[in-house]
Amino acid sequence: MKKRATRTDAKPVSRTQPVEPIVRLTPDVVAAGVKRLRKVDPILKDVIDRVGPFQLKLTKNCYHSLARAIVAQQISTAAARSIWKRLEQLTAPEPLSADAIIVLPDEQLRGAGLSPQKLRYFRDLAVRVADGRLPLAKLPKMPDAAVTEALVEVTGVGVWTAQMFLIFSLGRADVFAPDDYGLRAAIKNLYALEVLPNRALATQIAEPWGPYRSIASWYLWRSLEQR
Repeated sequence: MKKRATRTDAKPVSRTQPVEPIVRLTPDVVAAGVKRLRKVDPILKDVIDRVGPFQLKLTKNCYHSLARAIVAQQISTAAARSIWKRLEQLTAPEPLSADAIIVLPDEQLRGAGLSPQKLRYFRDLAVRVADGRLPLAKLPKMPDAAVTEALVEVTGVGVWTAQMFLIFSLGRADVFAPDDYGLRAAIKNLYALEVLPNRALATQIAEPWGPYRSIASWYLWRSLEQR
């Protein structure tokens, strides 16, 4: 009885993971998103009618977006704006940049209002940008998950900051931050909940909004301004 020949040159089966699509908030995507949100969620439809057209102005300077996020942690908007203005004055007439921050002594940065902890965060961000470990120029071409993975390597930058960066700097269309207090407060108000929703419930309520959850989030934030 002849033995069956066994092939040893067969090519291995590819295990390549599907590439996550990059969907940006272009005018066509926004129009399709608003139309779908109005259709799938009557409560959100009412919010859209009251708030009006979707208007999101992106922060194009990626370094400024991340640096401002660090400055603004756990302080008022007015205080953060004041500190940022003083930081800009330190590097004037040159624009505030990672390279400019690296050469400034700690005493000057502390004098501008950075706490010791935020100074450490600020330094780490600047060094990573300057040495290329955080490739800002490549982030717009990277999928959402890859952007988040790269950003959270920076000391002081967590998932929430990365999610805000995806929405307000890169203009990604389907980002939802279930731990964001403003979104949870808006959901509580709009959906008549007795308490703030936890992240699981917030995520569940937001599920029908995909793949346009960034647009839905923007309308939720705006709804808080109308109360």
